[in-house]
Amino acid sequence: MRHFFLFLAAVLAFSGAARAQHVPAAGLGPAQLAVVINDDEPNSVEIGEYYRKARGIPAANMVHVRIPHRPRRLDAEQFDALKAQIDAKLGPDIQAVLMVWTAPYAVECNSLTSAYTLGLDSSLCAKSCAPSKPSSYYNSPSAKPYTDYRMRLSMLLPIESVEASKALIDRGVLAGFAMPTGTAYFLTTSDAARSSRARFFPRSMSVPSKKLTIKNLQADSIEQVSDIMVYQTGLTHVPKLDTLKFLPGALADHLTSQGGELLADAQMSSLRWLDAGATASYGTVSEPCNHWQKFPNSTVLLGQYLRGSSAIEAYWKSVAWPAQGVFIGEPLAAPYRR
Repeated sequence: MRHFFLFLAAVLAFSGAARAQHVPAAGLGPAQLAVVINDDEPNSVEIGEYYRKARGIPAANMVHVRIPHRPRRLDAEQFDALKAQIDAKLGPDIQAVLMVWTAPYAVECNSLTSAYTLGLDSSLCAKSCAPSKPSSYYNSPSAKPYTDYRMRLSMLLPIESVEASKALIDRGVLAGFAMPTGTAYFLTTSDAARSSRARFFPRSMSVPSKKLTIKNLQADSIEQVSDIMVYQTGLTHVPKLDTLKFLPGALADHLTSQGGELLADAQMSSLRWLDAGATASYGTVSEPCNHWQKFPNSTVLLGQYLRGSSAIEAYWKSVAWPAQGVFIGEPLAAPYRR
């Protein structure tokens, strides 16, 4: 319940007289983000350049690597070589890294993003349902994770379709122009095992200063709605996505074991959220069991986003044990940063 009361405190800070005095901490910006391009993939090269121009990323922040054959998983040796190659080109002001590819997305049983940010935890692979290394960045107020914690946040920008990737980038950029009137949907489904984080769903309420309505629902799906800013649920496959419209900057994810298996189809890939119009998402790449700590905590995610955190910051701050989770999307989307 502690997180729920923290969220309520955040909501109060955004309303009434407190709103006029509230100045959120500056979050990550283009100058603090490195963009890593795989020169062995034409889509990565094209999308990386499109992103550089769209976000005004400094040319010095662009990093080029070669990863042939699009492996879904790297072994420890391959990962160490890749990380060393990236890190050698980064200055101390770089706080986050965007990798412009869909695969690789895992390192052994860890996600690539978490292995890069936190370090590879090979011991977890012997029992992937065990608790994993806690993140010191969880629910942190920090605006400089590398400076404060020696952690460079990381995210993947998928590139299966050039057109879809450009649309994703455009949504992220558009999110910064105007605060939309939107709704955050939190669904406790009939799948009890995958509803383990429902205890952290905010109650239904309105946040007028953020033009946001929160709906806490007992349902397996929503349909025919066009105002989604957040959608969190728990199912192996989320139905009726094709009936929905997401606002620029929308965050969406589902608690299930294999959402982070981006190019597999045993369960719904987290890529389907981006295909449906979300701007960022999250999923696990190996069997995590249903520890809520291995998935985005809804109260923390929403609270951090409303405070002005970017998508990459809000998602990373919301996962207590992120070793198995891959973060995907457009990292700098920040619809509530004013």
